[in-house]
Amino acid sequence: MAELFNNEEKIEKVILVGVCREEGDDTQDSMAELEELCNTAGAVTVGSIVQNREQVHPGYYVGTGKLEEIRGLIEETKATGIVCDDELSPAQIKNLENELQCKVMDRTLIILDIFAQRASTSEGKIQVELAQLRYRATRLVGYGRSMSRQGGQIGNRGPGEKKLEVDRRLIKNRISQLKAELDEVKRHREITRSKREGSSTKVAAIVGYTNAGKSTLLNTLTDAGVLEEDKLFATLDPTTRNLKLDNGQEILLTDTVGFVRKLPHHLVEAFKSTLEEAKYADYIIHVVDASNPQWEKQMKIVYETLHQLGVSGKKILTLFNKQDVVGEGEMRGDDLADKTLRISAKNGEGLSEVKEVLENFLREDKRLLEKVFRYEDAGKIQSIRKYGELLEEEYRDDGIYVKAYVPAEMYNI
Repeated sequence: MAELFNNEEKIEKVILVGVCREEGDDTQDSMAELEELCNTAGAVTVGSIVQNREQVHPGYYVGTGKLEEIRGLIEETKATGIVCDDELSPAQIKNLENELQCKVMDRTLIILDIFAQRASTSEGKIQVELAQLRYRATRLVGYGRSMSRQGGQIGNRGPGEKKLEVDRRLIKNRISQLKAELDEVKRHREITRSKREGSSTKVAAIVGYTNAGKSTLLNTLTDAGVLEEDKLFATLDPTTRNLKLDNGQEILLTDTVGFVRKLPHHLVEAFKSTLEEAKYADYIIHVVDASNPQWEKQMKIVYETLHQLGVSGKKILTLFNKQDVVGEGEMRGDDLADKTLRISAKNGEGLSEVKEVLENFLREDKRLLEKVFRYEDAGKIQSIRKYGELLEEEYRDDGIYVKAYVPAEMYNI
């Protein structure tokens, strides 16, 4: 799918369209986020229209009467297209294009476009293309030139096949190819994951709403060098770095793609192997933008997405980030977390406490070992230093006395 907005000569001017289904819902917040998404994709928002109705119109998304208002605003602002705040059906797209004679997009298409711009690794690019093709496959509708015959030119199938059928076949074949490539990537990821599990090194997945400060946290703690940008979905590809704690213990930190309202199911499915880093992690570090007025709703969306991915039973450390811009006395809380802290990943405030909590998490998952090792087994103590927490070490006549917290699998070392 070609990028929508990467055209330096012509900037897209769009009107946002939303439907408020009941009083007090989050439509206004969702529309504000949609404007930020469009801005991230490279478009300029020149107008916004919200209709109050119990459910979206099955044919036009908004009611037919509202179309006149949208048409007038398009003429007034010279907009090049509209962006609807929900995923549109093929019929809705077709009907709106016929009525408004402009480009019609939805939230899913905008997010897919941003992902297409931001994907940098081969895995990320495969995942994005797969999500785009799945989205496109459901929107192949046969009308206009899409129904034209291919003709009998050399290299084409017979004149009986429609362009629509060729498109469907090509997309289906490409989806199969991409899924095979993604399965191979997934196998490599599982091998890497199993090696990590075999090494006894614990993993903490950093999750959170997009732009909450996950990459900044990873960079500040580990000097990871991950892109930091005040935009939605600044980074897509997961980054794993080793963090050495003050007591000598080590833990792996894995950054994950940010969550957002109405995260398209095409993306969740395509990015499952990436998002599942949270599922197979030992701990969850939930980063919250404490300066965002919608922090509670964003937390809820993150937990809903984790539930959708089957993430449960993990110890959770919630970090209320961006304290450098939060007013004094403003309290934040998370009843689902095992521990909460106030931090600023940008200036390092509270990060020593983060390390202390991780040390405690690691210690709680270990067993206290007291043992005298023969001198010829001294190499085992090095493994304890690496994967455990060495409390005491004493050289005696009969061997080396060790008192340490060690992973359960190392207790009988």
